[in-house]
Amino acid sequence: MEPRLNRRQEELIAIVQREGFVGVDELASHFDVAPQTIRRDLNLLADGGLIRRYHGGVSAPSSSVENVAYAARQSLQAAEKNRIAASIAAAIPDGSSLFINLGTTNEGVGRALLNHRDLRVITNNLNIAILLSDNPTFEVIVAGGVVRGRDHGVTGEATIELIRQFKVDFGIIGISGIELDGTLLDFDFHEVRVAQAIIEHSRQVYLGADHTKIGRNAMVRLGDFSRVDAWFTDRPPPDALQPVLEASGTQVFVAKD
Repeated sequence: MEPRLNRRQEELIAIVQREGFVGVDELASHFDVAPQTIRRDLNLLADGGLIRRYHGGVSAPSSSVENVAYAARQSLQAAEKNRIAASIAAAIPDGSSLFINLGTTNEGVGRALLNHRDLRVITNNLNIAILLSDNPTFEVIVAGGVVRGRDHGVTGEATIELIRQFKVDFGIIGISGIELDGTLLDFDFHEVRVAQAIIEHSRQVYLGADHTKIGRNAMVRLGDFSRVDAWFTDRPPPDALQPVLEASGTQVFVAKD
């Protein structure tokens, strides 16, 4: 049975649902109460299954087996994703070779790369392929496989086999969830296998993921931050993730407004 909530607790849930992952100190400051008060609220809400508790913060509960619909993901955190995409594109020199996989953040990367020159791009995202083909200096290679109607992503054994034919300068990947122990999670097993192939055949791996991915639940394990050279995000990571990032040697770039 869900607990009976006061107004502060109802607002707390709304903040967590909007922000994704929120720290205890941040919530205490917002409500102008002691951290101990917030922790009591969080324990109550976690016991009722309304949030997920972590050391130092909380996230909203989510399905581990089904992602948010593609059309909805296009509008979620749109401004933040655009800033992240611009930051990633700025780190890609002209004349580079790169993989770009699925995800709305990566489609933003594609748009941000349009003013580059002489890129060689291998992608399993038909939306990105069509977009980048407008630049006459680019060579765009589309991975074969099974096309998903919901987002025009391509996955399957043929996709992985094509990726394995290359060794590129940069692999740009997205993710659906980041655990505080550094585990990277996604919803689709086939999509994860493609991302793993991209990681293995890229000299540098760039992850684009906004702060709402932190603490988000998903079923399939991609790997951890030891596979990622640089993480581009929109907010500084929570304290609980810092030791993991330092141990993995992953650089963090926070995209500014």
